[in-house]
Amino acid sequence: MTPFTRYQKFIVALLAFLQFSVILDFMILSPLGATLMPALHITPSQFGLVVSVYAFSAGSSGILAAGFADRFDRKKLLLFFYFGFVLGTLCCALSQTFTELLLSRMITGIFGGVIGSIVSAISTDLFPYEMRGRVMGFVQTAFAGSQILGIPLGLLLSNHFGWHAPFSMIVIIGTLIGFVIIRYLKPIDAHLKLNPDRKPFHHLWETISTPRYLQAFATVMLLGTGGFMLMPFGSAYSVHNLGLTLEQLPMIYLITGMSAMITGPLVGRAADRFGKFKVFLFGTVLSITMVLIYTNLGPTPLAGVVIVNSILFVGIFSRSIPAQALMSAIPEPSSRGAFMSISSSLQQISGGFAAILAGLIVSENPDGSLVHFNRIGYVVALSGATTLLLMYLIHVRIVEKNRGKNAEKNTPKKGPSSVAPSV
Repeated sequence: MTPFTRYQKFIVALLAFLQFSVILDFMILSPLGATLMPALHITPSQFGLVVSVYAFSAGSSGILAAGFADRFDRKKLLLFFYFGFVLGTLCCALSQTFTELLLSRMITGIFGGVIGSIVSAISTDLFPYEMRGRVMGFVQTAFAGSQILGIPLGLLLSNHFGWHAPFSMIVIIGTLIGFVIIRYLKPIDAHLKLNPDRKPFHHLWETISTPRYLQAFATVMLLGTGGFMLMPFGSAYSVHNLGLTLEQLPMIYLITGMSAMITGPLVGRAADRFGKFKVFLFGTVLSITMVLIYTNLGPTPLAGVVIVNSILFVGIFSRSIPAQALMSAIPEPSSRGAFMSISSSLQQISGGFAAILAGLIVSENPDGSLVHFNRIGYVVALSGATTLLLMYLIHVRIVEKNRGKNAEKNTPKKGPSSVAPSV
C-alpha cells in the first residue's frame, strides 16, 4: 500500500479531530438523556424532537449549501461553517429551558450538518480511491474517540457541574481546532478550475437530477437510520431496562470506544485490501445480528452489556467505513462538494424522521423503563438489509466504471504511423 506523506498524515489527523468535535456534539445528547429529561421535565418524544431538530436543520442547510459547495475554496467554506457550529454549541451551553435548547440545537445543526460533507469532499479531493478506506478508517476513529475521551468526560462533567458543562467543553475544543485550520491547512481549490462559471441553483439542480446519483442518495438515506433510532435512548435503556447505574455508563462508553478505536483503522485497511463491498457485507450482517440481540436484552450485568456493545460497534464500523469509501467514487470532481452536501443532508433528514419514529415507537413506564424498544431493533434490521441490496448495486456500478477506465487506459492511441496509407 502507498504510505501517507507527512502533510497527508496531518490532514487525516485534522479531519479526525473535526469529526470528533462534531460527532461528540451530537452523541453527547444520548448519555445526557437520563439526566437531561428530568432536569428539563421533558418526555421521550420531546427528547426525540431535540435530537431530530438538529438533523432537520442540518439537512435543510446542507441542501441550500450544495449549490455553493463547489464554488469556494473548501478551507474557507470549512471555517465558515465550523465557527458557526461552535457558536451554536455555545448557545446550547447557555440554554435554560426546553425551547432554548431546541432553538440552540437548530442553530448548531444549520452549521454542523454541512461540516461532514466538507470533510468527505476534502478526503476525496486529496486522496486517491485506493487510499480512501484507510483515510475513512482513521477519520472514523473520531467516533470512537468521542466514546473514549469525550463521552466519559462529558458524563463526569455533567454529574459534577450539570448537563450544560459538556457543551462548554466542546466549545473549547472546537475553538482550538478552528485556529489550527487557519494556521496550517493549505487552500483546497483545485476543483474551482473545473466549473468556474456555474450558477449555484443550476449546479444544485444538475446534481440532484443526475440519474446515476439518485440511487446513491436513496442508499444514503438508510445508512444512518440505526444510529438515529438507537443512540438517543441508549442511556435511558441501559439504566432503566438493563439495570445499570449512571456511574457505570462512562465505563461502557470507555471500553466500547476503545474497541472501536482499534477496529477503525483495521477496517479501513481491510476495505482497501480485500474490497470495500465485502467488508460492508460483513459489517451489515454482524450489526443486524447484534442490534437484534441488544434491543431484546433484559437486566444484564455490566460485562455482558460491554461485550454486546463492543461487538455491535465493530459491525457498525465495518459498515460505515467502506460505505463512505464506496460513495466517494460516485461523484465527478466538478460536482463532488454538491454531491457530498446533498448526501449528508438526506442522511440527516432521514435520521431526523428516524429519531421521531423511535420516539413514537418507544413509551415510558412509571419507573422510567422503556417499552417496545425491541421494535426499534426490527426496524433497524430491515433498513440494514435494504441498504445492503442498494449498496450492492452501487458496487456493481463502480466496478463497471473502473473496468471502463482501465480499458480506456490500455487501449493504444493511434498515431500517424497507424493510419492506413491512402490509395
